[in-house]
Amino acid sequence: MKKIIKSLCSVTLVLSMLLPTLTQTFAIDSVSTDAVIKDVTNFMHTTVAEPMVGSIGGEWAVIGLARSGESIPVSYYNDYYETVEQYVKEHKGKLHDKKYTEYSRVALALTAIGKDPRSVGGYNLLTPLGDYEKTIWQGLNGPIWALIALDSNDYDVPKNPEATTQATRELYVKRILDCQLADGGFSLFGGPSADEKDSKADPDITGMVFQALANYQGNKDVKKATDEALSVMSSMQLSSGAFPSMGIANIESTAQMLVGLTNLGISLEDPRFVKNGNTVLDGLMQYYVAGKGFTHTLEGDGQNQMASEQGLYALVAVSRVERGTTKLYDMTDVKKLDDAQTDTTTGQGLEGKNHAVKPSTLIYPNKTFTDIEGNHNKDAIMELASRGIISGKTETTFAPQDSMTRAEFATIVVKALGLVPNVGNRFTDVPNHQWFAPYIGTAYEYGIIKGNSDTTFHPQGVITRQEAGVMVARAGALCGLDVERSDIAVRDMLSQFSDYTKSEQWAREALAFCYDEGILDQSDILIQPLKIMTRGEIAQMLFQLLTCAELL
Repeated sequence: MKKIIKSLCSVTLVLSMLLPTLTQTFAIDSVSTDAVIKDVTNFMHTTVAEPMVGSIGGEWAVIGLARSGESIPVSYYNDYYETVEQYVKEHKGKLHDKKYTEYSRVALALTAIGKDPRSVGGYNLLTPLGDYEKTIWQGLNGPIWALIALDSNDYDVPKNPEATTQATRELYVKRILDCQLADGGFSLFGGPSADEKDSKADPDITGMVFQALANYQGNKDVKKATDEALSVMSSMQLSSGAFPSMGIANIESTAQMLVGLTNLGISLEDPRFVKNGNTVLDGLMQYYVAGKGFTHTLEGDGQNQMASEQGLYALVAVSRVERGTTKLYDMTDVKKLDDAQTDTTTGQGLEGKNHAVKPSTLIYPNKTFTDIEGNHNKDAIMELASRGIISGKTETTFAPQDSMTRAEFATIVVKALGLVPNVGNRFTDVPNHQWFAPYIGTAYEYGIIKGNSDTTFHPQGVITRQEAGVMVARAGALCGLDVERSDIAVRDMLSQFSDYTKSEQWAREALAFCYDEGILDQSDILIQPLKIMTRGEIAQMLFQLLTCAELL
């Protein structure tokens, strides 16, 4: 992914330096991708402060934000829903006479925020999608987005009493297949009788076809058509990794292909979609401008709202696959907004906290692991995992008794405090291409960690109880907690433990703070300052810290 670094090197914000060699499942660096997502969601949330019913500044922005997992106030989505409800009532349930993608788009946005599109101001917004003829009038967009919307939460195709032809999923799939072009791809009005301008494959529409047909690959005809379309798309990919439309490379075409490939489960390192060493993700990232979203093209178009919206949800699609969550348009994981009318955070932090410290939000509600049942730290592990702060050794196991490396510890502390990771580390044994480098750099920048020498950090070393205590205390200071203790207070607190003198002098004030605040349990008989901490114990410490700091 060398071109990502090259394309971002002129950007002054530290986020722009977060895209090293990619090594994960989809060959992406989740640290860098998440950092860019955080930056773009901040931009989007500010730019689209009051989303309306509409393609630009409306549903696509809401979908990208809702599926990003970033901390957006629930009031934002509530306000959007009220806007939709009022609009639907004013228009008596009719969003458009002919463009039925309006219904699909709004249904997707509502589903993404946990609202039911089948009951909005007394109207079922999916009912129009039961009219086959009217849905396909708009071109291939119609059946594509009807399928995506219906499949987003496994909705039944509604009965439409006014329809000349009652729609079914099978009819929509067949319509898409019938419109395949001779070259193997798809275009908006393509098909056997397509005009010349529509007779060549278009990456925008073909990428959308991949998104719509991803759930139907068990059908041999669908699989055949998909393989043929993948072949022609491979031939159309540019050396930058991007895709063109009408001969012009642009982010929207690239974004649709990126979402399409992730929906199909195709690796970004698939040789068919790596050109000149560049993947589709590289192609997308060349349009990124830190703090300003994405541009439409590279030819001086400037920031573009549609480009930014599509760029955001394409990155979110990649990130969700990397993290093993449901895909962008598989919204079966969404919690009902009716069940969470207030923000998922219970506090916004203490008044004296550092401005960079942000409260976390629920991303994976009730996340758990098979090997933590009965574990003393179960609740803390679940709480942090549900907020994306800590992850398991596998998707289903946490290994609570295993040790944790110094790199892992720095990572989860940075995540716990909501700090934006950056690569600016100073340690010779922390190469910038390592996934943990941005977190170690950020933890050092904010004074949470120090090296075991002036130039080395020893990232693979384990964490002792006294080391954890010191780092958590430094994090506590950032959170606005009073971590300072007098010598007498330190001695009074620690002298109850018979091994108090075995702790290092540099750790004692921090340990006293941790015991005072309940971050470490005073009922323990010993401090055991040199004992290696387990993953479960570290989760418990961070959970207690965030509770004290009013960040949960």
